Amino acid sequence: MSDFIVGLTGGVASGKSEITRRFAALGIAVADADLAARDAVAAGSTGLAEVVAAFGPDVLADDGELDRASMRRRVFADPDARTRLEAIVHPRVRAALQLACAAAPGPYVIAAIPLLAEGGGRDAYPWLDRILVIDVPQAVQHARLLARDGIDHDLADRMIGAQATRRQRLAIADDVIVNDGAIEALGAHVAALDRRYRSLAAQAPAT
Repeated sequence: MSDFIVGLTGGVASGKSEITRRFAALGIAVADADLAARDAVAAGSTGLAEVVAAFGPDVLADDGELDRASMRRRVFADPDARTRLEAIVHPRVRAALQLACAAAPGPYVIAAIPLLAEGGGRDAYPWLDRILVIDVPQAVQHARLLARDGIDHDLADRMIGAQATRRQRLAIADDVIVNDGAIEALGAHVAALDRRYRSLAAQAPAT
């Protein structure tokens, strides 16, 4: 059971997945908010039932699952829709992550929370001991989104604009990795933070 929890966050296309993989390769458990969000609205769940009640049955795909691509376009075009969806999903994600972190083995655990700043920051996640922000310039995010998702410039701009700003994310950071260069540089950054977190975890009082 891990008593020291590090929240990892960053904007879309900042490289969060690559960095969490590197922590995992060092033997660190990762609780993933994206997976928790999928479970929160899985077919047959109370979360999906609330989404259907809020948005109508046309949010469902033919197989009864949430039509995620359609929902993504909808919430990025309509801030009110995004707020309604987040009110359904975020509380379930927070609860699932806290349980997963409490049960995780190892000296510390990473809670990967892309929407940490948007979801209330430290106030919403008071059980985080430290927050790591993966920071990139907006131009880099934009270029990566176009290359990764095959979307147009307008949707890329709206996806970035719908999230917290760099300043808002950095305001809640204890640690920062600037991921605007070669992927090979990430190993040294992650290794240094791993050493720091192991040391801090060893000094933290058990709960």
